[in-house]
Amino acid sequence: MDTYHLKPENMRAPDNLSRAEIQKSLEELDSKIKTLRAKVNATAADSNHTYHEHIAALEAKRHLIANKLGDAEDTHSKWQELKDGLDNLKNDLNKLFS
Repeated sequence: MDTYHLKPENMRAPDNLSRAEIQKSLEELDSKIKTLRAKVNATAADSNHTYHEHIAALEAKRHLIANKLGDAEDTHSKWQELKDGLDNLKNDLNKLFS
């Protein structure tokens, strides 16, 4: 039997994930959490299990990965703002010298 117990404070989000990979990770974690919650409901009350700890750890990991998705969106929007600003500057210069 597996004796390794996941703990929320030990969770970390993988680095260098693309937006699509982040979204896929979130969907997979949601599925795992849903499965574990179903197991909790199907298990006897006095049973010795670690489902709650495992769920808490996966939810912590999901939160960390979701933050990366927000960071990726922020980075994309900053680059888009920079590109738009440069395009506006280019258009203004073209109008000025036309």
